[in-house]
Amino acid sequence: MTTRQILGTGCPKCRLLTERAEQAAHALGLEYTLDKVPDLQAIVAFGAMATPVLVVNDVVKVAGHVPSADALKPMLS
Repeated sequence: MTTRQILGTGCPKCRLLTERAEQAAHALGLEYTLDKVPDLQAIVAFGAMATPVLVVNDVVKVAGHVPSADALKPMLS
């Protein structure tokens, strides 16, 4: 099963990345869970220097910016 996480403290960009990731997953027809990780130590453990961060199967796919839902689709597959 694919794990998907949004790392961030809940800032507007973090919420926007969550929204766009959900839109992309829905458009692809993916069954998914999207875990939100607000813990700063957990974020740093991934090596992220800026939030928000999208992690898929323990691999950072996006950090520090919010791509469009279309740009996120290949990252979620």
